[in-house]
Amino acid sequence: MVAERVVITGIGTVSSVGIGKDEFWRGIVQGKSGVKRVTRIPEAQQPASKIAAEITDFDPNKWMEPKQVKRTDRFIQLAIAASYLAIEDAKLDMTTLNPLRVGVVAGSAAGGFQSIEDQFRVLTNKGPDRCSPMTVPMLIVNMAAGWISMLHNAQGPNLCTVTACATSAHSMGDAYRLIQRGEVDVMFAGGSEAPITSLVMAGFASARTLSTRNDEPEKASRPFDQDRDGFIIGEGAAILMLESLSHALKRGAPIYAEMVGYGSTADAFDIVQPRPDGAGAARAVKLALEEAGAKPEQVNYVNAHGTSTWLGDKAETRAMKTVFGPHAKKLMVSSTKSMTGHLLGAAGALEAAVCAMAIKDSIAPPTINLDNPDPDCDLDYVPNKARKNVEINYALSNSFGFGGHNCALLFRKYSKN
Repeated sequence: MVAERVVITGIGTVSSVGIGKDEFWRGIVQGKSGVKRVTRIPEAQQPASKIAAEITDFDPNKWMEPKQVKRTDRFIQLAIAASYLAIEDAKLDMTTLNPLRVGVVAGSAAGGFQSIEDQFRVLTNKGPDRCSPMTVPMLIVNMAAGWISMLHNAQGPNLCTVTACATSAHSMGDAYRLIQRGEVDVMFAGGSEAPITSLVMAGFASARTLSTRNDEPEKASRPFDQDRDGFIIGEGAAILMLESLSHALKRGAPIYAEMVGYGSTADAFDIVQPRPDGAGAARAVKLALEEAGAKPEQVNYVNAHGTSTWLGDKAETRAMKTVFGPHAKKLMVSSTKSMTGHLLGAAGALEAAVCAMAIKDSIAPPTINLDNPDPDCDLDYVPNKARKNVEINYALSNSFGFGGHNCALLFRKYSKN
């Protein structure tokens, strides 16, 4: 069986840097930070880290009926908005598609944590009879995918991938495989996250993984910088429209890039720490390259996982050196988490969107706040300023999650051959 070619035809993004592809990409290219003081958590419940990449201008009523808003957690609302933005960007008329050939793979690392916290307070303060009958549908992780399928009549495969911070990258990979095999024509692929809640932030803060640079929020996320002190929680969603090339060409769809490689491995090492040598991550990247038939020296740009943690940034740098050898020094590598914060389960799809737009516009986005490079992180991280008019034929996106989950996605500039 000849595998179907898979292309990205629509991008829907909701983040603290901007809502919608154009505003988001403009902010990324300009080096705009979306990190600020937290407003969603009462001061008394805030841990030592009081900053996050919070979205302050999102109105779910723009995308949903008031009754639907009441029945959904924020992570679902963000995903729904991103799905509508992706459809609009792809210029898709959903009524013309065979619904049985349209599917969804959308995940979340945490799910409806705000709903969990809210309903637990109701339980303890008012008793079990006062809990919402929608409690379970609001909190379970698969409901973003379920809502997207119902709202858009997508009756094909409907799946939810959960691999911590690699979640939406694996969602992209799983959707890619379904199209490759000819099971579907169109897939909604990505993830969403709304983790700016008391319990989530307290848990990460207790593990000493969050930055406490509270007086300089916009400078707090510092991937690969010697002075980094932890990551920044972010919220948002990214849903991409993936299509078989034949389907996209038939309807004259816009094409951002072609997805050509997907690698997935496990560290089998530690629940939170990566392998220090980055071996598991390196194997995922090698698998993606091998599937695409691409040589390491053909890759121009890497969107790093780059969370701004001490161990993670070093391990990823070592992984890139393992895979790319001498070419590693020629790569343009950036962590856009320096601007968006870490969207946990939504990060991979958001960064896949960055790769697609980087290829289309020939722009390598920056890693902001890289003022004092860590000597152990010595690649070209495109410090502080975007690099324009650069050749990007192949772009790689790395995503790694607690539990040792590794995912690598490879994209290339679309051509008919």
